Amino acid sequence: MTEDIMVDVKGRKIAVLAADGVEEVELTEPVKALESAGAKITVVSLKTGQIQAMQQDVNPGRKIDVDLALAEADASDFDGLLLPGGTTNPDKLRMDEKAVAFVRAFVDADKPIAAICHGPWMLIEAGGAKGRTLTSWPSLQTDLRNAGAEWVDRTVVKDGRLVTSRNPQDLPAFCEGVVSLFAEAA
Repeated sequence: MTEDIMVDVKGRKIAVLAADGVEEVELTEPVKALESAGAKITVVSLKTGQIQAMQQDVNPGRKIDVDLALAEADASDFDGLLLPGGTTNPDKLRMDEKAVAFVRAFVDADKPIAAICHGPWMLIEAGGAKGRTLTSWPSLQTDLRNAGAEWVDRTVVKDGRLVTSRNPQDLPAFCEGVVSLFAEAA
Protein backbone atom coordinates (compact mmCIF):
# COMPACT_ATOMS: atom_id res chain seq x y z
CA MET A 1 0.00 0.00 0.00
CA THR A 2 1.25 3.43 -0.79
CA GLU A 3 1.23 6.35 1.59
CA ASP A 4 -1.08 8.22 -0.82
CA ILE A 5 -3.77 5.56 -0.46
CA MET A 6 -3.47 5.62 3.32
CA VAL A 7 -4.02 9.39 3.37
CA ASP A 8 -7.01 9.17 1.01
CA VAL A 9 -8.79 6.50 3.10
CA LYS A 10 -8.32 8.35 6.38
CA GLY A 11 -11.65 9.16 7.95
CA ARG A 12 -13.74 7.22 5.41
CA LYS A 13 -16.74 5.54 7.04
CA ILE A 14 -17.12 1.95 5.90
CA ALA A 15 -20.02 -0.32 6.82
CA VAL A 16 -19.37 -4.05 7.10
CA LEU A 17 -22.63 -5.97 6.74
CA ALA A 18 -22.37 -9.38 8.40
CA ALA A 19 -24.43 -11.95 10.29
CA ASP A 20 -23.84 -15.18 12.18
CA GLY A 21 -21.83 -17.53 10.00
CA VAL A 22 -19.55 -14.90 8.46
CA GLU A 23 -16.18 -16.27 7.39
CA GLU A 24 -13.91 -14.81 10.07
CA VAL A 25 -10.87 -13.88 7.97
CA GLU A 26 -13.04 -12.40 5.20
CA LEU A 27 -14.24 -9.86 7.75
CA THR A 28 -11.18 -9.39 9.96
CA GLU A 29 -8.46 -9.07 7.30
CA PRO A 30 -10.14 -6.37 5.14
CA VAL A 31 -11.17 -4.53 8.32
CA LYS A 32 -7.56 -4.64 9.55
CA ALA A 33 -6.31 -3.28 6.20
CA LEU A 34 -8.90 -0.50 6.15
CA GLU A 35 -8.30 0.50 9.77
CA SER A 36 -4.54 0.54 9.14
CA ALA A 37 -5.22 2.93 6.27
CA GLY A 38 -7.29 5.19 8.55
CA ALA A 39 -10.87 4.18 7.73
CA LYS A 40 -13.57 4.08 10.41
CA ILE A 41 -15.30 0.69 10.41
CA THR A 42 -18.84 -0.01 11.60
CA VAL A 43 -20.02 -3.63 11.79
CA VAL A 44 -23.73 -3.69 10.94
CA SER A 45 -25.84 -6.79 11.58
CA LEU A 46 -29.37 -8.07 11.97
CA LYS A 47 -29.05 -7.84 15.75
CA THR A 48 -27.02 -6.03 18.37
CA GLY A 49 -24.44 -7.72 20.57
CA GLN A 50 -22.17 -10.18 18.81
CA ILE A 51 -22.22 -12.43 15.77
CA GLN A 52 -20.57 -15.83 15.53
CA ALA A 53 -17.82 -15.96 12.93
CA MET A 54 -16.79 -19.24 11.35
CA GLN A 55 -13.49 -20.64 10.11
CA GLN A 56 -13.78 -22.42 6.77
CA ASP A 57 -17.56 -22.54 7.23
CA VAL A 58 -17.33 -25.44 9.69
CA ASN A 59 -15.47 -24.44 12.84
CA PRO A 60 -16.73 -21.69 15.12
CA GLY A 61 -14.34 -18.77 15.19
CA ARG A 62 -14.40 -15.76 17.40
CA LYS A 63 -17.39 -13.63 18.24
CA ILE A 64 -17.47 -10.29 16.42
CA ASP A 65 -18.89 -7.22 18.15
CA VAL A 66 -21.75 -5.54 16.31
CA ASP A 67 -21.55 -1.75 16.28
CA LEU A 68 -24.97 -1.02 14.82
CA ALA A 69 -28.20 -2.96 14.33
CA LEU A 70 -29.45 -2.96 10.75
CA ALA A 71 -32.75 -1.42 11.90
CA GLU A 72 -30.78 1.70 12.95
CA ALA A 73 -28.40 1.79 9.98
CA ASP A 74 -28.66 4.32 7.17
CA ALA A 75 -26.52 3.81 4.06
CA SER A 76 -26.24 7.57 3.61
CA ASP A 77 -24.10 7.68 6.77
CA PHE A 78 -21.38 5.60 5.10
CA ASP A 79 -18.86 6.10 2.30
CA GLY A 80 -18.64 2.44 1.31
CA LEU A 81 -19.70 -1.12 2.05
CA LEU A 82 -17.83 -4.37 2.67
CA LEU A 83 -19.65 -7.69 2.16
CA PRO A 84 -17.66 -10.62 3.62
CA GLY A 85 -18.61 -14.17 2.76
CA GLY A 86 -19.10 -17.54 4.35
CA THR A 87 -22.08 -19.47 3.02
CA THR A 88 -24.43 -18.89 5.98
CA ASN A 89 -23.79 -15.15 6.40
CA PRO A 90 -24.98 -13.84 2.99
CA ASP A 91 -27.68 -16.49 2.79
CA LYS A 92 -29.22 -15.13 6.01
CA LEU A 93 -28.78 -11.53 4.90
CA ARG A 94 -30.33 -11.97 1.44
CA MET A 95 -33.50 -13.28 3.09
CA ASP A 96 -33.84 -10.11 5.16
CA GLU A 97 -35.63 -7.21 3.41
CA LYS A 98 -33.81 -4.55 5.45
CA ALA A 99 -30.41 -6.05 4.62
CA VAL A 100 -31.24 -6.14 0.92
CA ALA A 101 -32.55 -2.55 1.06
CA PHE A 102 -29.37 -1.45 2.86
CA VAL A 103 -27.16 -2.91 0.11
CA ARG A 104 -29.49 -1.59 -2.61
CA ALA A 105 -29.04 1.93 -1.20
CA PHE A 106 -25.27 1.64 -1.80
CA VAL A 107 -25.87 0.26 -5.31
CA ASP A 108 -28.36 3.00 -6.18
CA ALA A 109 -26.06 5.74 -4.85
CA ASP A 110 -23.09 4.27 -6.78
CA LYS A 111 -21.08 4.04 -3.57
CA PRO A 112 -18.08 1.69 -3.52
CA ILE A 113 -18.80 -1.92 -2.55
CA ALA A 114 -16.33 -4.73 -1.92
CA ALA A 115 -17.54 -8.35 -1.77
CA ILE A 116 -15.66 -11.62 -1.32
CA CYS A 117 -16.52 -15.30 -1.65
CA HIS A 118 -20.31 -15.70 -1.17
CA GLY A 119 -20.74 -11.95 -0.46
CA PRO A 120 -21.81 -11.25 -4.09
CA TRP A 121 -25.11 -13.03 -3.35
CA MET A 122 -26.11 -9.74 -1.75
CA LEU A 123 -25.29 -7.89 -4.98
CA ILE A 124 -27.68 -10.18 -6.82
CA GLU A 125 -30.50 -9.56 -4.32
CA ALA A 126 -29.89 -5.80 -4.35
CA GLY A 127 -29.83 -5.49 -8.15
CA GLY A 128 -26.13 -4.68 -8.28
CA ALA A 129 -24.85 -7.56 -10.43
CA LYS A 130 -26.49 -6.95 -13.80
CA GLY A 131 -24.05 -5.75 -16.45
CA ARG A 132 -21.04 -6.07 -14.11
CA THR A 133 -17.93 -8.23 -14.33
CA LEU A 134 -17.51 -10.07 -11.04
CA THR A 135 -15.78 -12.96 -9.37
CA SER A 136 -16.84 -15.02 -6.35
CA TRP A 137 -16.66 -18.45 -4.85
CA PRO A 138 -17.08 -20.72 -7.91
CA SER A 139 -20.49 -22.07 -6.85
CA LEU A 140 -22.02 -18.59 -7.34
CA GLN A 141 -21.03 -18.27 -11.00
CA THR A 142 -24.38 -19.56 -12.32
CA ASP A 143 -26.32 -17.32 -9.92
CA LEU A 144 -24.28 -14.29 -11.00
CA ARG A 145 -24.63 -15.09 -14.71
CA ASN A 146 -28.39 -15.58 -14.28
CA ALA A 147 -28.48 -12.14 -12.64
CA GLY A 148 -26.86 -10.62 -15.74
CA ALA A 149 -23.25 -10.45 -14.59
CA GLU A 150 -20.18 -11.67 -16.41
CA TRP A 151 -18.45 -14.09 -14.02
CA VAL A 152 -14.67 -14.52 -14.31
CA ASP A 153 -12.26 -16.70 -12.37
CA ARG A 154 -9.71 -14.13 -11.21
CA THR A 155 -8.17 -13.26 -7.86
CA VAL A 156 -9.66 -9.76 -7.77
CA VAL A 157 -11.98 -8.01 -10.19
CA LYS A 158 -12.61 -4.27 -10.21
CA ASP A 159 -15.60 -3.01 -12.17
CA GLY A 160 -16.27 0.67 -11.55
CA ARG A 161 -16.99 1.14 -7.86
CA LEU A 162 -17.15 -2.59 -7.23
CA VAL A 163 -14.36 -4.95 -6.18
CA THR A 164 -14.92 -8.70 -5.83
CA SER A 165 -12.72 -11.64 -4.92
CA ARG A 166 -13.03 -15.43 -4.74
CA ASN A 167 -11.92 -16.80 -1.37
CA PRO A 168 -9.70 -16.43 1.70
CA GLN A 169 -6.56 -17.35 -0.28
CA ASP A 170 -7.13 -14.15 -2.31
CA LEU A 171 -7.24 -11.92 0.78
CA PRO A 172 -3.88 -10.15 0.30
CA ALA A 173 -4.89 -8.95 -3.19
CA PHE A 174 -8.49 -8.32 -2.10
CA CYS A 175 -7.41 -6.18 0.86
CA GLU A 176 -5.21 -4.09 -1.42
CA GLY A 177 -8.10 -3.75 -3.89
CA VAL A 178 -10.51 -2.76 -1.11
CA VAL A 179 -8.25 -0.01 0.22
CA SER A 180 -7.63 1.25 -3.32
CA LEU A 181 -11.36 1.24 -4.11
CA PHE A 182 -12.27 3.28 -1.06
CA ALA A 183 -9.32 5.62 -1.65
CA GLU A 184 -10.49 6.31 -5.23
CA ALA A 185 -13.96 7.15 -4.00
CA ALA A 186 -12.67 9.74 -1.54
